[in-house]
Amino acid sequence: MLSLSYHQLRKGTHLVCFLVFVCLPFVDVLRFDIPRQRFYFAGQELWINELAIMFFALMFLMALIGAAAMIYGRVYCSFLCPQMIFSEAAVSLERWMGRLVRRRASRLGLKARDRVAKALFYALMVPASVFLAFVFIAYFVEPADLWARLLSLDLVTAGGIAGAATTLLTFLDFAFVRLRFCTTACPYGYLQAMLADRGTLLVRYSEETAQCIECRKCVRVCPMDIDIRASPHQIECVHCGECIDACDEVLGNLGREGLIRYAWGDRGTAPLSAGAKWYQRLGLRDAKRFAILLVLLFYASGLAIALSMRHPVLVRLSPDRSTLYTLTDAGEVLNRYHVTIANRGRHDARVSIVIDGLDRAHLVIQENPILVRAGEMTQRDFQIERQAGPVDLAVIHFTLSTKTVPDGDAMLFPMTFITPSERGSM
Repeated sequence: MLSLSYHQLRKGTHLVCFLVFVCLPFVDVLRFDIPRQRFYFAGQELWINELAIMFFALMFLMALIGAAAMIYGRVYCSFLCPQMIFSEAAVSLERWMGRLVRRRASRLGLKARDRVAKALFYALMVPASVFLAFVFIAYFVEPADLWARLLSLDLVTAGGIAGAATTLLTFLDFAFVRLRFCTTACPYGYLQAMLADRGTLLVRYSEETAQCIECRKCVRVCPMDIDIRASPHQIECVHCGECIDACDEVLGNLGREGLIRYAWGDRGTAPLSAGAKWYQRLGLRDAKRFAILLVLLFYASGLAIALSMRHPVLVRLSPDRSTLYTLTDAGEVLNRYHVTIANRGRHDARVSIVIDGLDRAHLVIQENPILVRAGEMTQRDFQIERQAGPVDLAVIHFTLSTKTVPDGDAMLFPMTFITPSERGSM
């Protein structure tokens, strides 16, 4: 039975990551809507003022990046990084285009075939850059709105200008820069170098140099054009495992084991070494790694709790004390109140207000229940009118309750009703 090579595993992971990248902005799993000031996360439409959820989400992602770099080194770069995925795809496309032109246009000279191959490659990169830029900007602008801007060739609004600039940068990046970005501008490699320690996963060449047959296939297949035999700590190394596959293949044909492998640190064992406990195989090999795992669990738990306590329709009720009370000619006492309703869901909602614990009182409000459209916020001023009694207190405590339809959420708001302190003052 053939085992899955690291190359096959990487390319399969790249395909999954590409599909996730394309689909996410259209299903609102993770998207910032800058024009509407909304943050879509895990199917929830969060408003810009929901700081608790955003704080835990950002802190969890930061802790996750740090934990991944500390435990698994540069595995993110080789398996999950969009720059690496699209750069390798551009390199493969250019090579395939060159082979195709050489095979189909054999009558042309070598330089002419190279020019034709380059021209065809750049011609394919233009629509590819437009597509990738569209998907990227869709994380910040609603896709339907962005599509309308694209069809109208919008170069006036901020969204249109951002799309055009991203398209140009994408074309220049994947046509000319590619993996050079990883070794010159990307900060993650430098961050990983600071977080790595003796237990971090890396690609290590065996010190048994006498067994190397100097085929140099490990160098030829390396996407970063380095020699892993020089050092496992080269900042260009992204721990992709391509050199492991190459060495295993060449020496395997000679009936020998490969000299390159993944290992926990310079002197560490292989990840799946016999006798290691299950948590050691996952990289949890010391107290520091368990501590970072606890930090991850803390932020993940905080994020889960914040999401579970979130109400799609947020209701805020407060008294308006600019005027303590108003007396009518009919001998009734009026108090003013204010309600703010934010519908953070995807469906219209109706919120009804009910008085509890205040006798001889009724609401004076223009609309009850109050209709709030999806994604909108509304504010209403209303009054509570109460017939004064002979033994009224100056301050009466009662409750305003709200019920939201169709969600069924009910909320209670302790309130006070202010009346004249003496019946005779009326």
